[in-house]
Amino acid sequence: MNNYRFYLTVCLILCFLSGCRQELPMIRSEVEYVTMPSDPQSVEGFFLVNEGNMGSNKCTIDHFDARTGSYFRNIYPERNPDVVKELGDVGNDIGIYGNRLYVVVNCSNFVEVMNVHTAEHIGSVTIPNCRYIVFNGDKAYVSSYAGPVQIDPNARPGKVVEIDLETLQITREVVVGYQPEEMVINNGRLYVANSGGYRFPNYDRTVSVVDLQSFQVVNTIDVAINLHRMEIDKQGRIYVSSRGDYYGVGSDIYVIDSHTEKVTGKLGIAASEMCMDDNRLYTISTEWNYNTGKNQISYAVYDTEKQEIVSRSFITDGTEKEITLPYGLAVNPETKEIYVCDATNYVTPGYLYCFSPAGKFQWKVRTGDIPAHIAFSTEKFY
Repeated sequence: MNNYRFYLTVCLILCFLSGCRQELPMIRSEVEYVTMPSDPQSVEGFFLVNEGNMGSNKCTIDHFDARTGSYFRNIYPERNPDVVKELGDVGNDIGIYGNRLYVVVNCSNFVEVMNVHTAEHIGSVTIPNCRYIVFNGDKAYVSSYAGPVQIDPNARPGKVVEIDLETLQITREVVVGYQPEEMVINNGRLYVANSGGYRFPNYDRTVSVVDLQSFQVVNTIDVAINLHRMEIDKQGRIYVSSRGDYYGVGSDIYVIDSHTEKVTGKLGIAASEMCMDDNRLYTISTEWNYNTGKNQISYAVYDTEKQEIVSRSFITDGTEKEITLPYGLAVNPETKEIYVCDATNYVTPGYLYCFSPAGKFQWKVRTGDIPAHIAFSTEKFY
């Protein structure tokens, strides 16, 4: 009788747990119609990665469909109900290459690979403390801090990892500077901005130059402290942002001639985020200063052909006053519409603002926590 009661109790518990499991709801995406439908010639829409608060496992992906004018929030769980913990902790970058969508998930230490038409999981590549991704030929290159997430005056140098896009296997690695960030590729060479952010106050101040054939560092360019963003123009000039030290040394954008690999000057523009569209370098700055306890915010545009600042505020209708914390930036290569992400207070959902090429407000939409990185797609999303 005691054995019977024991087995009956176990069966009841298992049935209860099984019933609870079946009742777990699938997380559905939310849709909001934010603008009129359109007939794009090339850019069908974009994906937006919300970083999520560190340690909260709240990285999410949103999608905007230009044909229908609809904005879908948090599409990944619905498309991948069997993936445990969904996207993970802190989405740090996004890229589209071929028919695949790539998201770099920093604190979860992997690059997620999806079908760009459906956002369905294809595979992933494990890379410790991964940061940013670029593509060349049949390879992807990912910058990595190569160590734990922590301030450490003795933090090790970082690395760049090469991934075979067919097999999703790591093929080569090269050690670069301390805490490497964004990268650009030109004429068979990869340039990576080293920040040294973990080694505060002894920041790195270099750009490592990697020959892609030998996959060795062939040059190190001294630029400025705490480097971060990188863009390259049609003339081969590389623009790299320095975040300064948040005290007496301010942020600025430095210019490197990729032909000589020498620094040729600086723009006199602070930059937290940059994006290149044709001959225009768009920048936003949320420059924090510990002495004042305030952010200095700006929205500037630099003409890379004329080599001059053409605007100190690309938002022209006063809407910038509604944006609490500008965090992400993108320009639609077809329509030239400008997108600015507002991270608000870092712990609650943010907003995405869309402006006309003339800087006039068009629409805004609620996003996930800390909207940050946008990739435009020429492929239809189903």
